[in-house]
Amino acid sequence: MTSINEQPIPAARPVIGEEEIEAAVRVLRSGRVVQGPEVAAFEEGFSELVDGRHCVAVNSGTSALHMLLLALGIGPGDEVIVPSFSFAASANAVRLVGADVVFADIEPGSFGLDPAAVEAAVTPRTAAVMPVHLYGHPAAMDKLMPIAAKHKLAVVEDACQAHAAALNGTPVGAFGEGGTFSFYPTKNMHALEGGMVTTADAELARTLRLLRNQGMEQRYANEIVGANMRMTDVAAAVGRVQLTKVGGWTEQRRANAAYLDAHITAANVTKPPVAEGARHVYHQYTIRVQGDREAAMAKLTEAGIGNAVYYPTPIHRLKPYWEPDQKAGRNWDLPETERAAAEVVSLPVHPSLGEGDLERIVNAVNALGESL
Repeated sequence: MTSINEQPIPAARPVIGEEEIEAAVRVLRSGRVVQGPEVAAFEEGFSELVDGRHCVAVNSGTSALHMLLLALGIGPGDEVIVPSFSFAASANAVRLVGADVVFADIEPGSFGLDPAAVEAAVTPRTAAVMPVHLYGHPAAMDKLMPIAAKHKLAVVEDACQAHAAALNGTPVGAFGEGGTFSFYPTKNMHALEGGMVTTADAELARTLRLLRNQGMEQRYANEIVGANMRMTDVAAAVGRVQLTKVGGWTEQRRANAAYLDAHITAANVTKPPVAEGARHVYHQYTIRVQGDREAAMAKLTEAGIGNAVYYPTPIHRLKPYWEPDQKAGRNWDLPETERAAAEVVSLPVHPSLGEGDLERIVNAVNALGESL
């Protein structure tokens, strides 16, 4: 039970400091608040995280995914292979362009797309595969990229939880035709709200810029059908400040995770796996609990340890996907996805944690081994 002098430790803690506030106010006072110089500067700065790729800022991570699929020409008649163990936005973006979602299972004991499952899911209609770098851990891009090349598939990276993650030295967002990032307040860095698309293809980047601005590069000279997915300069100014801090925050997250790895000893708890060559940036520190997960979460909450399940219902079991698939007689066989959804619990790992907070988390988790 939490001591009267101990405050609960939140599962996540967005950072909005004086520098972020001052940046937002500066832009508001400037009178130029949408798709201006701050957005361009933010794009240029973010490019350093993705090996110098072109960066196109938009209003959300979901818009980034949606717009990238549109720019790649993916639509009705196409299939996109997506993990079901992810946030619904991964699959929603595919549906929004009129393509069909094909769910593939995740690797045993891990949380990323299983390359063997992806290979088995490819059909003549498959146009793309969408690896999700879940919780800040890179997907198995070293195995997925050859499969995509073999079948001539576009690779759309969902890196919305994985700013500065990497595999074998290559940052996420720099593998496929395009990568997407989110700047929602609880992400490893934020812009109040927003997203980014990254690509090495200059023509694709230009198409993305047209799509986000009603199909225009020059005012009223519409070249294609587009939408309004622009980022505000207020958001970009906040994002630019956060860019100067994300490196230090990432190292603190990794240090916090290393402490948890070293001190969690409960036999009924499996700590987060890290693949060889992977740079995990720990958007979430996600354990697996064997036994009564709900009882475990209740005990953690009683001890003042914030916790959450990401995600309790796999996408293929959500109503917008489950009901149409059932009508079509389609049943997905995703045992590793189902297992993960039943076992995962995410613990605090954010950079605001102190040593005392980490000790409390460890003590509460280790106590689960005695109580479940």
